[in-house]
Amino acid sequence: MEGTHARGEPVLETERLLLTRPTLADLDDSHAMLSDAGVMAFIGGQPIRREDAWNKLLRNIGHWTAFGYGIFTVREKDGGRFLGEVGIAHFARGFGAAFDPFPEAAWILAAQGHGRGYATEAVQAAHAWMAEVHGTERTVCLIHPDNQPSRRVAEKLGYRRFGEVRYRDAPGILFERGELGAEVIP
Repeated sequence: MEGTHARGEPVLETERLLLTRPTLADLDDSHAMLSDAGVMAFIGGQPIRREDAWNKLLRNIGHWTAFGYGIFTVREKDGGRFLGEVGIAHFARGFGAAFDPFPEAAWILAAQGHGRGYATEAVQAAHAWMAEVHGTERTVCLIHPDNQPSRRVAEKLGYRRFGEVRYRDAPGILFERGELGAEVIP
């Protein structure tokens, strides 16, 4: 499942997908995804500007330097079409000791990737890589209560609901995978 890019970076390969570290070349694809109102409905509710997509991309690139893991760019293996961004990161959301110290799973797919099982396939690969390389036993995630597709992905991955929050003026459900207090190696 895992290979390495010419620069020694992880490349995860699934049956249909390639997951790579983000690069500056991903900006146009990422911005197109993040400026789609349908994609953003449960993630802030509004399409984002190119500048904000740029800042998010730089955050994702920098996260790999800081932690040795982060958000992957997801593309179809056959043809290289951009599908989205998935991975495990730290977003310092301020939700407390049961959430913030733990790696957070995240996924967002462009409209062309919806409804095909790509999110589950990609996030499973990211989790497997994270467990193998970093020994992570517990991860968390935040999902808007009305985002049924993401809730189904979380359930397929073994996440369980453990709390509710308000985040950026919207409701959110906290999910966990693994046990609270399990050893996590960042």
